[in-house]
Amino acid sequence: MNQIHFLDEILGSVRSDLNIRKKQKPLDTLMVPPEGEFAYLDFTSPFRESDFVLIAEIKRASPSKGWLNKEMDIVGMAQRYVAGGAGVISVLTEPEFFHGSLDDLAAVKQNISLPVLRKDFIIDPYQVYESRFFGADALLLIASILGENELKELIELTHALGMSALVETHNEKELGKALNAGALVVGINNRNLADFTVDLKTTLELSRYVPAGVIVISESGISSREQSASLYACGVKGILVGEALVTSEKPEEIIRCLLDLAS
Repeated sequence: MNQIHFLDEILGSVRSDLNIRKKQKPLDTLMVPPEGEFAYLDFTSPFRESDFVLIAEIKRASPSKGWLNKEMDIVGMAQRYVAGGAGVISVLTEPEFFHGSLDDLAAVKQNISLPVLRKDFIIDPYQVYESRFFGADALLLIASILGENELKELIELTHALGMSALVETHNEKELGKALNAGALVVGINNRNLADFTVDLKTTLELSRYVPAGVIVISESGISSREQSASLYACGVKGILVGEALVTSEKPEEIIRCLLDLAS
């Protein structure tokens, strides 16, 4: 599956599903989140309070590997992440390729006391309102699938609704687009979507171009203490880890290991 086919197929599914959701739940019903249902948190506070933060991801499946943890207890896994020392919980909500849901997002938010990130292919303002309605404290915006003006508008709306935007990049061009659009939190994805190879040098190289004051998070392919230590050494404020956790019988131990940066 090449990059164009991969993204086109997912985005086609996202648009189709989005059209259905817009009819089922019109935008005006999402404008005001249910009062008192969620205790919204500042996504950036863990990064200010700690030198290094692990974002632990709830992820049932992936397009390249299929099911990773089909019978996962979503809330139970999130609670194990918290016990291990995670600072943020990420929830994949895309249904067709990752088998996630907005109900997963709400369930995690209702049962843990950490900021929650919605990870999905967000291309429309509707999804930003939807994210807040279902309890997200932050959402993922992918620079490669958005024009700079689109990205800027979605970042501004996200901030206006009291959430943070984690803007995902993979190369210098995308990083420039993210910074020009006003990104305050930048994710650097180590995975090449063209062939699914992973190279941590992507973060090590791109992080040098991120100005002071912008939070840098490294995403994908992180599974060892040596990797997390090298990322921390180059100024990265956090890592996003999913597959290594959801496929492990002891995710708490992996989180502790990745956060143990003592030499």
